[in-house]
Amino acid sequence: MTNFRSGFVSVIGRSNVGKSTLLNALLGQKVAAVSPRPQTTRRRQLGILTLPNAQVVFIDTPGLHQPLHRLGHYLNQEAKDAIQGIDVILFTVDASVLPSEEDRLVAGLIDGLPGERPILMALNKTDLVEPDEINRVLSTYTDLVHREVKTVPISALKKSQLDVLEETLVSLLPVRPPEFPEDQLTDLYEREIAADLIRAACLYLLRDEVPHSLAVRIDEFKERPQGAAYIAATIFVERDSHKGIVIGQGGKMLKEIGTSARVEIEEMSGRKVFLELKVKVLKQWRNDDSALKRLGYKIKNGSPH
Repeated sequence: MTNFRSGFVSVIGRSNVGKSTLLNALLGQKVAAVSPRPQTTRRRQLGILTLPNAQVVFIDTPGLHQPLHRLGHYLNQEAKDAIQGIDVILFTVDASVLPSEEDRLVAGLIDGLPGERPILMALNKTDLVEPDEINRVLSTYTDLVHREVKTVPISALKKSQLDVLEETLVSLLPVRPPEFPEDQLTDLYEREIAADLIRAACLYLLRDEVPHSLAVRIDEFKERPQGAAYIAATIFVERDSHKGIVIGQGGKMLKEIGTSARVEIEEMSGRKVFLELKVKVLKQWRNDDSALKRLGYKIKNGSPH
């Protein structure tokens, strides 16, 4: 244990660069909800990777973006809080596109941090880029940060170069004992992950105008015989028209969402799940502090700023 390394790594980047996909790939198990839509992640979540010689505690964060409502400010604040007092910053970017204003927002946040700490850039989605283009794309991203940056080109989806990324991260951690038991994978409870997976199923299946006005609340989470679980959840939307879209003709869409979410929850929990969903309208909840608090968003002093 004398050379054991342990520390906290903040996984930061704009929306939809693959942070949660990367976390799941590194852990070898789905603990973070994933969908093709931006802003799937709405809370900080720990992903704990324990190796023979190290423990890497990843902090998965919401993607930084230009906020349009109170919820957006909350998500940005969650991401900003997650880089305070950590050991390594893992700046994750999308190699398949050039840097955006939101990438520059993240880089500016990193530049503004006091003191020195290691910064590792994961150039993700390299499977979508011609090999001779990778170095050129990488330089466009490293130029954003005015600090020393180590880089590793990866593909979280294809699990390419993840061993190199893991090895590099471990080398940047301080020598100290582990923070968590070796069998712990995350800090969230099963019911919290279930809510995220239900919302991810909504994001995956619904058309563009609905997903970001969705929230999910777990109403019941009960143990059943033989290790099964019963889960009842409410999907909240902001408009009556959205409620109709989520339910679908004859309840078809809601049934699809339930089936997709149940499969993901069972894969995550390793047991049979009975899932019951309903849909309610909660008008303008993304701009309502009291509604945000009721839905589990920890607004500080009545404000997400």
